[in-house]
Amino acid sequence: MKFKKGDKAVYPGHGVGVIESIEKRNISGVRQEFYVFRILDSETKIFIPVNNVEQVGLRKVISSREVDDIYKILRRKKTTENNQPWNRRYRLYMEKLKSGSIYEIAEVLRNLSLLKNDKTLSFGERRMFDTARSLLVKEISIAKRVSEEKVEKDISRYINF
Repeated sequence: MKFKKGDKAVYPGHGVGVIESIEKRNISGVRQEFYVFRILDSETKIFIPVNNVEQVGLRKVISSREVDDIYKILRRKKTTENNQPWNRRYRLYMEKLKSGSIYEIAEVLRNLSLLKNDKTLSFGERRMFDTARSLLVKEISIAKRVSEEKVEKDISRYINF
């Protein structure tokens, strides 16, 4: 997958960012090309080797059409994952958040929202909930070219914040 300067992309576990530049650098005597990637929420810069894009999971932002699929996931009210012990559920949800898949992130948000309806979320679960919400809101707002507030309002029809 190739990116150019100014492209928005998603870095797993960190969220949406922008390719600020493409630079060549010498690393251990080998000249390599890097994407200089800035995470929008934190202003963190990450240097991603161009030839390692797939290994790190950098991907394009979803299309506006795919947003409907995300909302379908959020609307589903059935899950079996919440019946697992909390530590297994926590590991599973962390893996999904780190995967970078917007669909898996939507599942985590939905499942934790359903769990929240039954009981108070632990500190770790609450942090996961907030992370999933933030990642989802940011990417959908960029995909749909609308404000994050509008996306939060749309999502709140399916998810209890």
